[in-house]
Formats: sequence, structure tokens, C-alpha cells
Amino acid sequence: MAVDMVKERDEESGQYTQTVSDDELVAFLSEQGGAGTSEVASAFDYKQPTVYRRLKRLEEDDRVISRKIGGSLLWEVDNE
Repeated sequence: MAVDMVKERDEESGQYTQTVSDDELVAFLSEQGGAGTSEVASAFDYKQPTVYRRLKRLEEDDRVISRKIGGSLLWEVDNE
């Protein structure tokens, strides 16, 4: 499920603007029943460090949870 996202730069700062909302990331994890960082990065055409930071922030906001499986993190929606 690759999502075609166009990356746009802010003219003043030169930084890329967010093209995928937090709600879209949470919805993706919910629909997939969980996913690894690389799977999320691939689905939204993002770099892994960017996805990791976003998912970590969502975890701090109690919107997702992570579990370590082997050397990878599995990100899931906390339905409790």
C-alpha cells in the first residue's frame, strides 16, 4: 500500500512540510494491525529516521505503542 505523497518545501525555512498527518499514520497502523518502522516508511515514502521520530512522538502522546521484536520495533495502536 504505497501512498504517493508529494513532499513540499516551506519557502521561508527551506524545510519539508508534513504531508502525512498523525491521524493518517495511526489509521495505517490500525488497518495493518501494526507495522515496523521500515514498513511505515515504505508505505508513505519517508526516510526511516523521520518515521521513527514521528512514531516516537505519537507514543509519547499515548496514541501508539511499540514492542521490541528481535532487533526491530513493532508499532501498534493502543486500543485499551
